[in-house]
Amino acid sequence: MTKIHVCALSMVDAQVESSGARSLVSVIGPGMEVLRPSVIPAHQHLQILVSDIVAPLIGYVLPDEGHMRRMLDFFFTWDRQAPLLVHCFAGVSRSTASAFIAACALEPLKPEIEIAREIREKSPTATPNARLVALADEMLDREGRMIAAVHEIGRGRDCYEGVPFALDVPAWRR
Repeated sequence: MTKIHVCALSMVDAQVESSGARSLVSVIGPGMEVLRPSVIPAHQHLQILVSDIVAPLIGYVLPDEGHMRRMLDFFFTWDRQAPLLVHCFAGVSRSTASAFIAACALEPLKPEIEIAREIREKSPTATPNARLVALADEMLDREGRMIAAVHEIGRGRDCYEGVPFALDVPAWRR
């Protein structure tokens, strides 16, 4: 097994160091700057520049199919030889959705609700972004099960930054 770690932007350097992550996904708002830790090769750092919204809003970037395709392609090509770290600004919504999506994509036979409940157990603050989850649900042909799983665990506890957590995923590639 290897791990997908989740945290806030302010914790990236510490989490990379403590986890041994060598792949990084930054799901942050347009205009935000992420300084890639030197141990993460440039080709192992994906930046998805989207706002933390679930419906169109003037002046914000709504996640779309193109963003999700890039994310899924990155997850499917991750070699799983070292952990992956996913972060957003607060480590609450976009990053938890992305970790949920990665786990669902990389473990297609594991029930979505089991993955969602594991996230809730490990992070009481996790509130996966419903728009990202819905896009992935459609693209992974999950027939609404990912959406239902996130709905079942509900909104996490209010916070400024989310509780970091990690999910185990098989070390073998699909």
